[in-house]
Amino acid sequence: MTENILRKLPSVDALLGQDEARKLIEKFGREQTLAAVRAALDETRERILAVSNEAQPESAVQAADSFIAPESILGLAAARLEAKSARTLRRAINATGILMHSGLGRALLSDDARQALDEVVGGYSTLALDIDTGLRGQRDAHVASLLRELTGAEAATICNNNAAATVLVLNTIARGKEVILSRGQLVEIGGSFRMPDVMAMSGAILREVGTTNKTHLSDYAEAIGPNTGAILRVHHSNYRILGFHAEPSLEELAALGRERGIPVIDDIGSGALVDLKRYGLETEPLVRASVAAGVDCACFSGDKLIGGPQSGIIVGKSDVITRIKKNPLARALRCGKLTLAAMEATLRLFLAPDKLEVRHPIYRMLARRMDELEARGRAIVEQLKPTLPAGVSLSVEDGEAQIGSGSVPVETIPSKVFALKVGALKCGALAIKTDAHSIETDAIPLEELARRLRRQSPAVFTRIHKDALLFDLRTIQPAEDQEVAAAISKLFRAE
Repeated sequence: MTENILRKLPSVDALLGQDEARKLIEKFGREQTLAAVRAALDETRERILAVSNEAQPESAVQAADSFIAPESILGLAAARLEAKSARTLRRAINATGILMHSGLGRALLSDDARQALDEVVGGYSTLALDIDTGLRGQRDAHVASLLRELTGAEAATICNNNAAATVLVLNTIARGKEVILSRGQLVEIGGSFRMPDVMAMSGAILREVGTTNKTHLSDYAEAIGPNTGAILRVHHSNYRILGFHAEPSLEELAALGRERGIPVIDDIGSGALVDLKRYGLETEPLVRASVAAGVDCACFSGDKLIGGPQSGIIVGKSDVITRIKKNPLARALRCGKLTLAAMEATLRLFLAPDKLEVRHPIYRMLARRMDELEARGRAIVEQLKPTLPAGVSLSVEDGEAQIGSGSVPVETIPSKVFALKVGALKCGALAIKTDAHSIETDAIPLEELARRLRRQSPAVFTRIHKDALLFDLRTIQPAEDQEVAAAISKLFRAE
């Protein structure tokens, strides 16, 4: 019986002659469609064999007949082609309450930055040519003058992230020489990025001084020797040392460096251009303050508190920046036109700091009022309540958001969330569908609901706390409220 059914399978040529196959070829190309059709035929054979082994003969024949229909096989091929062509890097909604979520792309770009990208992405641009002379220029000129104005530095350059900036600076200034660093600053940040490893990669030699909680200026002074290449200060970024703790100030380190002829480098981390105290937060190190302290150069991220594209920014004294730009590594680590276009537009926003809360997404999220967040949350809850099955509740509650990406690590921002809770569903069991099977249950686990939300388009990322799935309104953009509501509605629809 099984062999007779398998003989009924249409040939590849017969399938490719179908109108639906011709549409697939037009969209995906003949080679890709041919491979998908062959794979669909293989899958159909496996389905027929599986049904023949498990079902009664009569029901097996009925099931197999539906499998071998050309439209069924081409449907499988189309699904394969659509899945293969679907982009994996796509838009997401951040409902986690982490403003700069590293996994979700960190900072939101401003409208100005997006417009700048639109202008250069589709054609040629003035990337590395001087408009007046028509001769080749330096690509970092698009941001260098802005960085000088915003930080007070003599010169500036840019590379593809702050890890690269740290390696580039150390390799230029202290390759083959000792770099003095406090033991309390031997940090590890995301992705097992450890300062001792970075130091080794740059070619510099780590010279640890002090202890985890206390390092004195005298520790640095006593460590200086004939092979000292630099003094490095690293911002703690994603943690804080509290209690019995002391470190020399950056001004003291810079003075020691000048006295002994040793360059001083400040790895700032997030790199704030405005004081966060205006938003009720502990301030992060200001780049202008580092420059004013007299360091030879400072490096920081362009995609954290600055809110631009992923990049690493280096500012400092002219002679140091010139040396850094001449390092062959600078070319390997340089930015492309898209990064430079978005960063230039982002930096221009800081020329009018009083307008940041209107024009800059990060600072707009920081400035959102609690009553505004609550009103948005209540509107969503009232809209959804009539559509939810019995046993599912939705309520607006107090919450706490975070800056994220290692910025202001010990502080949170008051926020509002709407919390979704699932009890016993009195309207009947709902199916949990996974890639492998379906299970009937009286309550859907929150992890499964979170997974369903992530698989929607756009993907919605939430957080689970205790017995609730939380949607933080500080990181959900107002224009996304209805998309979030629609995503929640889909969770409980019959499929």
